[in-house]
Amino acid sequence: MQPDKKLTGWARLAVLIACITPVMVLVAVLATRLGWISLETGLGLIALKLGSILAWAGLAAALLSVLMMLKDRGLWLYALTAMLVAGGTFGVYKYQLSRIGPDPRDVTTNADDAPGFGRTMLSDRRAARVLPSSAVACEGLHAIDSQLSPDVVAWALKQSGVTVMGSSPFRVDGWQQGMWFGIQHDVTVRIRPGRTDVRVAARDNMPIGPRACDLAKRVVAEMNALR
Repeated sequence: MQPDKKLTGWARLAVLIACITPVMVLVAVLATRLGWISLETGLGLIALKLGSILAWAGLAAALLSVLMMLKDRGLWLYALTAMLVAGGTFGVYKYQLSRIGPDPRDVTTNADDAPGFGRTMLSDRRAARVLPSSAVACEGLHAIDSQLSPDVVAWALKQSGVTVMGSSPFRVDGWQQGMWFGIQHDVTVRIRPGRTDVRVAARDNMPIGPRACDLAKRVVAEMNALR
């Protein structure tokens, strides 16, 4: 039996529609990391807003390809490809969007007396036009109840994926840049007799979920493991 050329054309179009969103996001990631477009454009406009709409369109196209397959079994490969791509893309979007909310972007283990960033870090944040913010607590984040050495703190930061940029007997500063859109978080650890506090603050204003709190908890966990 000869395949229906018209249905085959529509099935190919469904695969193309399903692939638009992941390809568009990858291009947005590349353009953002290379500095061609801003983070607000790459992540906020293209990936989050436009991408979420196109993810629904891709899923609808994939479902249509399944209906076409019911009429012509020879289109099973197109339907399978469209469903895998569109379903995977939609699932990733659903998960990521569920993590975006009113999460604090500047967190610390000591909200009453938050650690301050070092002079170099503050200069970098001013140059990046970071808006002033006050550090707040987040659930499950606690200080270390002992004085750690700067070397131990620096190693814990490195184990957490943080690049150490400076240290002194009573403070270690660093930063972490995300793999995809290059979202940056600044980290400082204050060392005092009987207590070691952590502060993590984002450099951008994008809704990126609980990443600051997650990173702070990871740093504290690594420091606890090295005590």
